[in-house]
Amino acid sequence: MTPFESLIRCLDTRAADFEREFAALEERREDSRAALEEAVDQILDSIRTRGDAGLLEAIERFDGYALRSDELWLDVEAALAESQRDDPNGLGEDEREALRIAAERIHRFHAQRVPESWQLDDSGGRLGQLVRPLERVGLYVPAGSAPLASTLLMLAVPARVAGVREVVVASPGARPHPAVLEAARLAGVARILRAGGAHAVGALAFGTASVPRVDKILGPGNDWVQTAKRRVFGQVGIDAEAGPSEVMIVADSAAPADWVVADLLAQAEHDPRSSVVLATPSEELLEQVCGSLEKGLADLPRQAIAREALRGRSALIRTRDLDEAVELANRYAAEHLQLMTAQPEQWLARIEHAGAVFAGNLSSVPAGDYVAGPSHVLPTGRTARFFSVVGVEDFLKRMSWIELSRETLTRVGPHGARLAELEGLEGHARSLRVRLDE
Repeated sequence: MTPFESLIRCLDTRAADFEREFAALEERREDSRAALEEAVDQILDSIRTRGDAGLLEAIERFDGYALRSDELWLDVEAALAESQRDDPNGLGEDEREALRIAAERIHRFHAQRVPESWQLDDSGGRLGQLVRPLERVGLYVPAGSAPLASTLLMLAVPARVAGVREVVVASPGARPHPAVLEAARLAGVARILRAGGAHAVGALAFGTASVPRVDKILGPGNDWVQTAKRRVFGQVGIDAEAGPSEVMIVADSAAPADWVVADLLAQAEHDPRSSVVLATPSEELLEQVCGSLEKGLADLPRQAIAREALRGRSALIRTRDLDEAVELANRYAAEHLQLMTAQPEQWLARIEHAGAVFAGNLSSVPAGDYVAGPSHVLPTGRTARFFSVVGVEDFLKRMSWIELSRETLTRVGPHGARLAELEGLEGHARSLRVRLDE
């Protein structure tokens, strides 16, 4: 054990127990969910069967404030005006400008390539896909220890770019933070459902007298929110499951140690269960990072949270070379992957699994969290192996378009009939033959 093991785990790929230790880092998801699922199911069942009454009861119980049915929705413009009257200095012009710049950059990024309907000629017929926006989506914006105005922008702006007819935002709190209200205004969201947790997910999924049922629910949240999203999947669509924040940094000796420390702590301060990992062949960098972590924690307002995260599913790893570090990054499949190397572009082709890749020392995760442009709603817990970052595509659906000509039917229809017979589906074969015979 090194002197720094009390703060963060230090591993070496040459060590005999490395595989066992790294496997523990890979398994970042909770094993037992039965008790939580049972509690969430009770909440969802109450919403499904009792509608508004179940929702209002859950808001008072879990969110801590009482509402009537006609108070469930908060008008964004009216709430902003009231907020400015009550506290004229509450949201500064520089903060409004920062939100505006972020919204513009998010819009510019997502508007670059919106999938469109397409077709190809098929001997006089046509084959293709029809691309249509979802009619109504529900966006969940957490409101825990910090106002996540950026999350509202990262979800609502791509939805608007995709052409979603109605964007519904749910966020807990009797009175949302002015920054959240301003983000909603910038994203074209007219009202906010004042509810959070599993009950908000249930209301969006099943609908109530006051809450319209949506087609898909997207957004991060705590274990109750994520469990509820899993339980209503099929009733509605959902995005990737979002768990505690993660970052893996692959670095060489050229990476500034104080920057690496700042980036590790930036993710560690999110949640006690956050996971932060550094993999590098540079022993000098590891020593500098180890020596600076405590100093970086000293004046961090969320020091206790970050310290617990560092002691949990986090590690500093010495690798044989950068090739091995990149191999570990693909195994780890992080929400955020930073390539803090002298030539990051040479490693991009090797990256297979990550929610988002930040190439170069200047590209920190917080830049992506706020103003880079791509959404910061990313898959966690190794689900980056099969889930993707939220984007315009998540707010669209595709339908196949098949329009056969006589020439194509004559040429391929007999083969279709034969395959139907092979599968024992005579009705399918007859459906083709009646057209071929004619």
